[in-house]
Amino acid sequence: MTTENPALLLVDIQNDFCEGGSLAVEGASHIFPVVNRMISEAEQGNQLIIASRDWHTVDHCSFQDRDGPWPPPCIQDTRGAAFHPDMALPDSAVRVSKGTGFDTDAYSAFDGTQLESFLRRHDITTLRIAGLALDVCVRATALDALKHGFRVELVSDGCRAVDQKKAPEVLDELQAAGVTIS
Repeated sequence: MTTENPALLLVDIQNDFCEGGSLAVEGASHIFPVVNRMISEAEQGNQLIIASRDWHTVDHCSFQDRDGPWPPPCIQDTRGAAFHPDMALPDSAVRVSKGTGFDTDAYSAFDGTQLESFLRRHDITTLRIAGLALDVCVRATALDALKHGFRVELVSDGCRAVDQKKAPEVLDELQAAGVTIS
């Protein structure tokens, strides 16, 4: 019998994805009470807290000027790439940087980060996930977590989508794949 060992995974809650950022997700500020409650609960339960972030190079392949889909967000060492100050992220949180290569894109927190092996070393079996954006990086991260054999709970009030009209469709897709939606 497997003992549940959960960790909190916060996806890309960075300045550029919040109001005023270069790729702002509408309503992003509404997730902070939920995310901060999740952080507090994880700390009280002595659970691992992980925060992924886009950490793009200048001239990244996902940028529109390189024929990618996005205006330039989260360029390394800029204010836009910083975790949003309204998120009560503890110093002890593990930071995972993705999208760090010039010519490789990464939407999932598992893409090129070795996050899976890190979680296995810490005997993590379950991930509680929240973050930005539901229909892009949160979706990719949740699906990859399932693919790697983790149980996944997505806290929907702790997420916002780039296209909020697609949010119900994304939640249905994730639930059908095996994600528990709370």
